[in-house]
Amino acid sequence: MQASRAELVVDARHGTGESPVWHEAEQALYWVDIPGRTLNRWAAAEGHRQWATPQMPACIAAAAGRPGQWLTGMEDGVHTLTLGAEDQAQVTTLAPVQHARAGMRFNDGRCDRQGRFWAGTMLMDMGAAARVGVLYRLDGTTLQPMLDDLITPNGLAFSPDGRTMYLSDSHPEVQAIWAFDYDPDTGTPSNRRLFVDMKPLPGRPDGAAIDIDGGYWICGNDAGLVHRFTPDGRLDRSLEVLVKKPAMCAFGGAALDTLFVTSIRPAGDLSDQPLAGGVFALQPGTQGLPEPAWQP
Repeated sequence: MQASRAELVVDARHGTGESPVWHEAEQALYWVDIPGRTLNRWAAAEGHRQWATPQMPACIAAAAGRPGQWLTGMEDGVHTLTLGAEDQAQVTTLAPVQHARAGMRFNDGRCDRQGRFWAGTMLMDMGAAARVGVLYRLDGTTLQPMLDDLITPNGLAFSPDGRTMYLSDSHPEVQAIWAFDYDPDTGTPSNRRLFVDMKPLPGRPDGAAIDIDGGYWICGNDAGLVHRFTPDGRLDRSLEVLVKKPAMCAFGGAALDTLFVTSIRPAGDLSDQPLAGGVFALQPGTQGLPEPAWQP
């Protein structure tokens, strides 16, 4: 355990704050509240605002060359969101998805270093432990299934050189992180192997980020921690957050040396974690990489 004082950035109290993305040009953090059906933005000089979405958004990526437009995986597919002065996002369907069964939605997702969008699906009833989740790659307006047999796909990330892809399954029955060889020319993962078995470690593996040295940072959901693993899978450090259920992290700030962490606000007594559902900032002692935008 290493000390790094977590600071509250936004007392958002979101049900599930997810998919933080630092927008360098705007010097602003974007993220979603899945059950609250909002896309959120925070900038130090401007504060917090949000746009409503018609479905639950789970993962986002900025659209390259299209200011104010974002790509998002929601319930019935991948859509574009156009943000304006109003508090309602304009939605355009890009790629519908055929789920294996009812009650599913998208979960974790992001772009590879070349701007291809990847996102996984899950059954919202996690208690069913149904292996119906699929990891998709967006090809134009088509969702190409690339991996299946997943319960709760999470932790998607790409190494600095773009040649390693990481993926986790955060379901209590799995709690594993895998690494893949990744062909940046074709967008194809191969040679799947166990990177980290999280069952002996504190927290379930949730959302992730990569630093400039290839360190893999992943939220330890239920443990109130963010872990850093070296490229060879060794646990290097763990930083404390002020809540039990950190959801996903992202590097941001002017020097990309702040680690922003979104979180979940569970039902029940929150007297021991009143800030649950907020967005926090940590000083991790390293820098991140610019988040790739989606290349339409």
